[in-house]
Amino acid sequence: MSLTITNGRVSAWQVRKIVVVGPGIVGMPMAALLAHARIQEGTDAPARVTIVQRNSATSGWKVDAINVGRSPVGGVEPDLDRIVSESVRAGLLGASHDYAAARDADVVLICTQTDKRGLAPDYGPLFEALEGVAREFVHRPAGQLPLVIFESTLAPSTMATLVRDFFARHGLVEGRDVLLGNSPNRVMPGRLVERVASSDKIVAGLHPDTPGLIARLYRRIVTRGTLHETNSMTAEVVKTLENAYRDVRVAYATEVARFCDARNLDFYALRDRVNAQLRQQDAASTDPNAVPSGGLLVPTVGVGGHCLPKDGILLWWRALEAGLATNRSLILEARRINDASPAETLALAERRFGSLAGRSVALLGAAYRFNSEDTRNSPTLSLARLLLDQGARVTIHDPYVYPTDQNLIRTGLTEVFTRDLGQAVDEAEVIILCTGHRDYLERRAELLDAARHAVGVVDGCNLWSAADVAGRGLGYAGIGRGTIAPTAELIAAVTQGFRAVETGVANEVDALVRFLNERYAADEFNQVRFTEVQRIAGTCVTGCEIVDPGPVHAPADAGEFASKLVRVAAGLE
Repeated sequence: MSLTITNGRVSAWQVRKIVVVGPGIVGMPMAALLAHARIQEGTDAPARVTIVQRNSATSGWKVDAINVGRSPVGGVEPDLDRIVSESVRAGLLGASHDYAAARDADVVLICTQTDKRGLAPDYGPLFEALEGVAREFVHRPAGQLPLVIFESTLAPSTMATLVRDFFARHGLVEGRDVLLGNSPNRVMPGRLVERVASSDKIVAGLHPDTPGLIARLYRRIVTRGTLHETNSMTAEVVKTLENAYRDVRVAYATEVARFCDARNLDFYALRDRVNAQLRQQDAASTDPNAVPSGGLLVPTVGVGGHCLPKDGILLWWRALEAGLATNRSLILEARRINDASPAETLALAERRFGSLAGRSVALLGAAYRFNSEDTRNSPTLSLARLLLDQGARVTIHDPYVYPTDQNLIRTGLTEVFTRDLGQAVDEAEVIILCTGHRDYLERRAELLDAARHAVGVVDGCNLWSAADVAGRGLGYAGIGRGTIAPTAELIAAVTQGFRAVETGVANEVDALVRFLNERYAADEFNQVRFTEVQRIAGTCVTGCEIVDPGPVHAPADAGEFASKLVRVAAGLE
């Protein structure tokens, strides 16, 4: 018997087999590290890990890659290839297209992608995976009580409603036939292994014993971070909030940068002074490959990736469904501001170099993040479509993305994509740096030598400086790269504005938590507490310091500077 519950409490537990559904940027490092850790829980033999990947046209190849010891995750991922190779050679890691692998599993990790459709979650791939798992659980060995852990990001209340009800419809009752838990990931492309090992991690469940079980398993791989045990809905709120608040901070920084760009002000000098006053500093103003974690973040061509564009919507989902007023939502307003960034980048380029209609433009970096192959919601692709729509001749380059990338195909951009840097810039009149790949730093001179027809560079990711193109007869413009120092009055106004925004977010989250508790917390254990959300969110390595709720004070006047987010927070919109 792998796990038993006596008088409502878990007693014996054995972990002989772990199944991981989905070998993406979450599932692959989790599976590899669990196998590599040689976990012995209630047995003398280490648990074997099997990855399940459906045999789709775009991802079916991953099974063969894993089974020969190769990670299917591209980009620069230190240590991941080695860990996968060693674990496969040891016979502890393998992959399959068949969900039958889950039938006798003691633990199943669900690592499939979740998305949004309009203003609601899109759980199509998630429930497709769960259908395969539940179908096999019905035929599980006698006495098998599997633990299912959702690494996928879920909208608050999903575990207590949709997931619990789904298993119940298959005759699998939570706490009797299956234990349902969640541990939303905090990974980052380019640092997958390091993030799993060193980041604090939330471990949660619907049953009071489930968080402790997940912690027993995960402390074998989270070797330098702390595991925070809580209930499922708290975990759902924290995960979506971390990304939603980051989206808000990007949006506020973007508002400030747009103000600076219109007046040739040095945004980065302003950013460092503001963050010093906030005591939330980082190295991202001068290091393009540092992850921004300060209060005022770094504005770029736009906000991409899988998480930030959707998680604020997921956090708000049930409230939107219930028709709650949104006029005071900073989270939803931030989405509108950030969605406009590709168009604002185009406007910046045209202010400096004139209309781009009919001209050749090279976009460097198709991935949304530096040193990554991930093109999900990449703002570069949106910018490319805008340029093509107005008649520009566009070439997109990326050293990590392949021409078969599904997002290039979906947006109809495969024919303008190349992995040949010389070809990308050969005819370009204007070069726009969209992603801070290290290749564009290391090959800067080669790139500029090949750009024979270029008249200017637009830096959309804080990668170069005017000095890098000096002496080549090229013009330079960049988001936030003005030359005039900010005034003390502007520094004070932006700092006060940030304080107004962070308090506004706290008020918004407090209201959402009270709403969720009223509708979806079935008992005391499953109640969400604002202070617990505040505490756990504060352990996010990229910064998520949620202040206490309270009155919002609009900043003193600083000339023409005005922030839509501040006005929303202060109730002036």
